[in-house]
Amino acid sequence: MNALLKISAKAALAGAAAMAMVSFAQAADISGAGATFPYPIYAKWADAYKKNTGVGLNYQSIGSGGGIKQIEARTVTFGATDKPLGGEELEKNGLVQFPTVMGGIVPVINVEGVKPGELVLDGETLAKIFMGEITQWNDEAIAKLNPDAKLPDAAIAVVHRSDGSGTTFNFTYYLGEVSSDWSDKIGVNTSVEWPVGIGAKGNEGVAANVGQTANSIGYVEYAYALQNKMTYADMINKDGQKVAPESAAFAAAAEGADWSSQPGFGVILANQPGAKSWPMTAATFILMHEEPDSAEDSAAALKFFEWAYAEGDDMAQTLDYIPMPDAVVEKVEQEWAKIQSDGKAVYAPSK
Repeated sequence: MNALLKISAKAALAGAAAMAMVSFAQAADISGAGATFPYPIYAKWADAYKKNTGVGLNYQSIGSGGGIKQIEARTVTFGATDKPLGGEELEKNGLVQFPTVMGGIVPVINVEGVKPGELVLDGETLAKIFMGEITQWNDEAIAKLNPDAKLPDAAIAVVHRSDGSGTTFNFTYYLGEVSSDWSDKIGVNTSVEWPVGIGAKGNEGVAANVGQTANSIGYVEYAYALQNKMTYADMINKDGQKVAPESAAFAAAAEGADWSSQPGFGVILANQPGAKSWPMTAATFILMHEEPDSAEDSAAALKFFEWAYAEGDDMAQTLDYIPMPDAVVEKVEQEWAKIQSDGKAVYAPSK
């Protein structure tokens, strides 16, 4: 990446998302913190925006839970989360919420001799692996789905998130949809009591741990699988079809989404119907205060996101994120009028 983009070497090597950040040497940098799911595209946008405008972005990739805490504490101009907040929580904290992009969560594996897309899993089998009920790669359930695969007689090493994570929320939401046992015993949240496995911070941490651990499996946002050249598994979707993680499959899952049906556009895209739909598709969201401490800082952040909506689609697609539809962007930018100072909107989009 461009030299202007400074990422902690320790975080990059160890995969520790807690301290990873997009940072530029400018006093007036826009400040944000939260989800690791969108970090690759926020980094790419930030680099391009800095070149175009001279304005930098300081984004701490610390997980959705951390992003929610920081925006509630007013230590950043915006928070970022992959778990959309409900209407009551948004109202209680005086927050505006809006989506930026959509992407896919994928199972990533490190099994010798298995290449990307050569292994397929279904939701029930994936749930049993992460519950510790399927413990060997050559288990009958995996073998039945993959009759031609050379599966080792080796224990499965499970890697999961250790931090409060919107990726975990969407992953566990999907598992809860397809497995009543998961729903009853583990549940759905940004952080759960994992029955098995080792924890890692951020998508970066899970990617690094899976890459370093033989016979392992984890879950990450697809951009991390691409950037780290990881082996991923295909999935059987709600319609019983085998699908690969790719932008067309993520877009198919979001096709019928009614974004206006939930406060703050908080739509869940997991386990959507459709023969081409990727079952673990998710949107990622920004949180900002309706009454910010600094009108100038909030205006700068909104100007950045307006630019990202208008100029950032191609960059998002190179990382297999799905841009928000124009009709949704129009409604989002109308919502920005709620962010006010002295009774006036802090920023009016140019179009």
